[in-house]
Amino acid sequence: IMDNLPAATRILTDSDGIALTTYERGYPLGFLGSPEFPGTFPSAPYINNHLRLIIKYHQEPDLFQGSRIVGFEVEALSVAHRYEGEWRGDATKLATVPLSPDLPPQPVRAEHRCRRRQGGGSAAGGCEVIFTYEVTWEESPVRWASRWDLYLYMGDDQVHWISLVNSLAVVLLLTGVVAMIMARTLRRDLNRYNSDEREELLEESGWKLVHADVLRPPPRPLLLSVSVGTGVQLLCMSFISIACALLGFLSPANRGGLLTATLLLFVLMGVPAGYGASRTFKSLRGVEWRALTLLTATAYPAAIFVVFTLLNLALWSHGSTGAVPAGTFVALLAMWFCVSLPLVFVGAFLGFKRPLPAPPTRTNEIPRQIPPQGWFLGRAVTMAVGGVLPFGAVFIELFFIMTSVWLQRFYYVFGFLALVLLILIITCAEISIVMCYFQLCAEDYHWWWRAFLTSGSSGLYLFGYSIMYFHSQLEIDGFVPTLMYFTYMAVFSTLFFLVTGTIGFYSCQKFVWAIYAAIKVD
Repeated sequence: IMDNLPAATRILTDSDGIALTTYERGYPLGFLGSPEFPGTFPSAPYINNHLRLIIKYHQEPDLFQGSRIVGFEVEALSVAHRYEGEWRGDATKLATVPLSPDLPPQPVRAEHRCRRRQGGGSAAGGCEVIFTYEVTWEESPVRWASRWDLYLYMGDDQVHWISLVNSLAVVLLLTGVVAMIMARTLRRDLNRYNSDEREELLEESGWKLVHADVLRPPPRPLLLSVSVGTGVQLLCMSFISIACALLGFLSPANRGGLLTATLLLFVLMGVPAGYGASRTFKSLRGVEWRALTLLTATAYPAAIFVVFTLLNLALWSHGSTGAVPAGTFVALLAMWFCVSLPLVFVGAFLGFKRPLPAPPTRTNEIPRQIPPQGWFLGRAVTMAVGGVLPFGAVFIELFFIMTSVWLQRFYYVFGFLALVLLILIITCAEISIVMCYFQLCAEDYHWWWRAFLTSGSSGLYLFGYSIMYFHSQLEIDGFVPTLMYFTYMAVFSTLFFLVTGTIGFYSCQKFVWAIYAAIKVD
């Protein structure tokens, strides 16, 4: 890092005959030998031991004195350095300096023709590697205010537009289906159910027949309420984080700013989490408000914290510099118990204190028997159908997000991300309403959990996509890195499941309240 600019490798690409310059963060540590690299053994590892640091500066004497750094490029080279006699530290004169194109690369293993280490011992069989660098200063016309533009340039913005059009097509299709249900089928049902004629013919079939059971509490209402509350917390955090990024508050120059803001917002969103969980639990006739509040504040965060701690211990055991220090753990625990937990209690208090609206129907004491259901209305089928459409609307943007996380690319198209989030909400709401309507028409009133799982199953698709991404895009070796990847993707898929499930749950709840409030019930 130089003047807060990360070291980057310049990549020249050709797009429709136009030469484009893009940057990748960092530089390659080495490469594997192949025929395209003369003088290398096939599949033999070689290390880049020479760095050419290119520092670009900008001058404007009329505005300021001196120079401002506007670029920091790194060219990594592999050179098998040679010297005469014994190594004498800084006094050693290298015979390979200045560099020339015909110099052989530096192998990692001794059997690939390199100078042996002196002294033997644990270094026996290894190579003596000499690390060097050179610095080049280049004047640049780029102004200091625009120096991040090349880092943040998204050369494939056309793909984002294609993704957006694809998502809009899915939304328009679902909107048409929902409009057909609302404008034709549902209106016809309401007219038929509210008609005063031929009362004896009305009790045939349809969603009105379950009006006395549609608000019957589901099994495990505590778990459902906690999941909905955590989903509300994540959804509010996502909205505010993207809004701050759109307004320019989360600049890439502030390294780690997005992650810090996300964690802070998650903690501060404890009030919406407690409020959403308590309102849901109260509508399900739950009374254990202390258990609900405590689980909302600790259940999912504790599970993620335990997973994160175990992975960090694995990194510590391997001496990785990516391990989180103990002080950060203390800060996270302080934020969790001193800020998030009290805010969840405040939200739960407000939610339980506010009275619920009058239910549209009364619930019978004896539950109605559910008739046999077709295979196409089974939970597995509705989850498979309900999850693929929300995931299909956002998976292209998810590819770029995963690339920025796992391949150290820059991601700064938050405008596209905001639109995709809006499309995701609409898609989850519409597919959940459609599936809920079909379920109620089949006289199955167990819609509470089904509404949450239908759109929430997109998290399963996300985890399946992460497996394909691992094999097609990444080159990760070793047990610990592989464990880290799949564990983090499992956590991210769970969070995605909670967000999409919460959207589907609230959409179906509003839909059920609306249709049963519009009919006459004796």
